[in-house]
Amino acid sequence: MAQIIAIANQKGGVGKTTTAVNLAASLAVLKKRVLLVDMDSQGNATMGSGVQKNDLLYSITDVLLGEVPVETAITKSEVGYKVIGSNRELSGVELAIADQQGREFILKKALDSVRDSFDYIIIDCAPSLSLITVNALAAVDGVMIPMQCEYYALEGLADLTQTIDRIQQALNPDLQIIGVLRTMYDARNALTRDVSAELEQFFGKKLYDTVIPRNVRLAEAPAHGLPIIYFEKSSKGAVAYLNLAAEMLKKSKVKKGSHA
Repeated sequence: MAQIIAIANQKGGVGKTTTAVNLAASLAVLKKRVLLVDMDSQGNATMGSGVQKNDLLYSITDVLLGEVPVETAITKSEVGYKVIGSNRELSGVELAIADQQGREFILKKALDSVRDSFDYIIIDCAPSLSLITVNALAAVDGVMIPMQCEYYALEGLADLTQTIDRIQQALNPDLQIIGVLRTMYDARNALTRDVSAELEQFFGKKLYDTVIPRNVRLAEAPAHGLPIIYFEKSSKGAVAYLNLAAEMLKKSKVKKGSHA
């Protein structure tokens, strides 16, 4: 049964989509069955996976509106994992489902039917706390928080942890932060090191050892519709995301072992 993970942060520009796409690709390279669900109307995770957002026959919008079963909306990408794509149509969904009973659990119910077909379902969330993002957080086992090591990122983090607590209490008692990922990391920068030390203090073992460096090739890859591992597999960015996937697998193995 798949572990479902949201990549979320209410602050934009912290590497959420980059992480969703490249973690999905790295897990697929490590022989895991992966589904990437794009829950952002910008459709960047869709495009970054080599899937044309405007040519989608069915998207996450159709699933949330109950127009097609989730299986119908799954697209095979050329990069080792499957995708439920998104585009601008998603921005109208919130209004359409606002009065629906159980509106927060539409995604959860949809994904339940394909959960056994995958090892990991990764959800790329928009940088806002909309009903769409609430649907994502109600459906997942855990949240991975990518963040830049800068002053304002710490402020945004407090808001996000409060949001997660509220959703855990109201909608998803199993929801937890599975890890915090430092992105666009530059070890030469004193502020980066200071913020990193604060994160370590605050999150302890939930802070991934792996850091994602600032990397030109990583920034270029989306323009080619490719995860970094297919674009430039020897780049620092590709190596970092493979390390992240390996660290995540190791942590979940340890966790499973501790429950045994």
